Amino acid sequence: MLDKSALLYGFSRYLERGLVNGNVLIHKTLVAELERESNEGLVSAEIALDEVRRIKEVTERILVGFEIVGENSKRDETNEIIREYCIEKGCVIVTADEIQRKICEIMGLQYYFLQPLDQQLSFESLFDNETMSVHIKEDTVPRAKKGKPGNWKFVNLSDKPLLSKDVKQIANEIINSVRFIKGSFIEIERKGSLIIQLGNYRVVITRPPLSDGWEITITKPVVRKRLEEYNLDDRLLKRLQERAEGIIIAGAPGMGKTTFAQALAEYYMRLGKIVKTIESPRDMHLPPDITQYSKNYAEIGELHDILLLSRPDYTVYDEMRNDEDFKLYVDLRLAGVGMIGVVHATSPIDAIHRFVNRVDIGTIPNILDTIIFIHSGNVSKVYTLEMTVKVPAGLKEADLARPVVEIKDLATGNTEYEIYVFGEQTMIVPVSKGISTSNMEFKISKIVNNVIPSATVKYEDGEYVIIIPKDEIGKYNRKLVQRLKRLEKKNNIRIKIRLAD
Repeated sequence: MLDKSALLYGFSRYLERGLVNGNVLIHKTLVAELERESNEGLVSAEIALDEVRRIKEVTERILVGFEIVGENSKRDETNEIIREYCIEKGCVIVTADEIQRKICEIMGLQYYFLQPLDQQLSFESLFDNETMSVHIKEDTVPRAKKGKPGNWKFVNLSDKPLLSKDVKQIANEIINSVRFIKGSFIEIERKGSLIIQLGNYRVVITRPPLSDGWEITITKPVVRKRLEEYNLDDRLLKRLQERAEGIIIAGAPGMGKTTFAQALAEYYMRLGKIVKTIESPRDMHLPPDITQYSKNYAEIGELHDILLLSRPDYTVYDEMRNDEDFKLYVDLRLAGVGMIGVVHATSPIDAIHRFVNRVDIGTIPNILDTIIFIHSGNVSKVYTLEMTVKVPAGLKEADLARPVVEIKDLATGNTEYEIYVFGEQTMIVPVSKGISTSNMEFKISKIVNNVIPSATVKYEDGEYVIIIPKDEIGKYNRKLVQRLKRLEKKNNIRIKIRLAD
């Protein structure tokens, strides 16, 4: 008597090899359950039904009995119904489920526990040292991304398109392998899709009607780096060691965000910090010292409680997408937990946009302090956030002073963006269209000092102030005024004149 786990584990292979002998029985309740789940779009149910068909073909070929038995029950406890039938008829339960095996032992039922067959996964032959991912879809040729994050190419792996049955066979093989490959589990199963972590491989399987055909995407990390290999700026390393606790790692898909987050997690672990991760699915490859939590197997509130009670120094939140993810990040950060979030963004400022409408502007610097943008596998930009009270750049009147979050480039120290509330809207505004404060001061000084050598220029309260000694005010002529007005208009800045005491 087979249960669902035996079907998903590929029982027909054991029959063909003569490892199991006897008439094969399948309970009607199990068939009805598989039919219902298959109609609901569950990939595993369709794989199991295909396995029933294969078992029927094998039993006919090797001349053993195959029978659908029992009565279709309305109860949901399929495994319990199967055990009751076996007690009554004296059948042997064939299973690959550890819990089913333990129940059979407790109840004194005969059982056969399927052991792994020594068999290499067929899709592994499609991978080499440069392959990032393999893309398999029915009626198309299998293709692969080869290279490194940000520098890869798409190549065909075969000239022959795969049929639907070929893709299903690979999917079946992957599901069968989950139990005996260490670090493997079915992460998410929804209508029409299945996400599996299979050792080092992350597998996404989709089927109609969700996709227009059976499709399998298999990814494998090709780069594993230590933080020291990124050749980071000393200022960034010092910041990561001493004060960065609200970190966002941003970048476009496939640029190496998760690889950098993995390196940062291991770096903090080597510093003697307690590090945990929240992932969906769990595809980081980390030492056993770092506990990896799955968002799919726990409620957000449960993760919140676990992380507060276990008191990690840093939590890596991989693939932050929806409101719940950002809310959990904010709650834990405000509770004093160091947070490292990974988000998709086409530019570093886009990562900050994700938070602006979700939190009050006054709390942003307490939640975020370091934005690290990854491009082509390397750190290309680092922003820091600081709160101040000033007149925002571009505004003229002194009474418009307000709390402003300054977004600064860590490498240059220049303010590139400002966040402030104007009316009822929160604005993120570029400062001087990319011209840094220091560069603009130099530009104004050059114009003024050609006429008034002893004049000085400084930036304060959103304005550039030219300080002229009283005895040289006569040199402040019409030509100089016109040049300064043109500079004001071109760069949307405000210039004021002040006499020195």
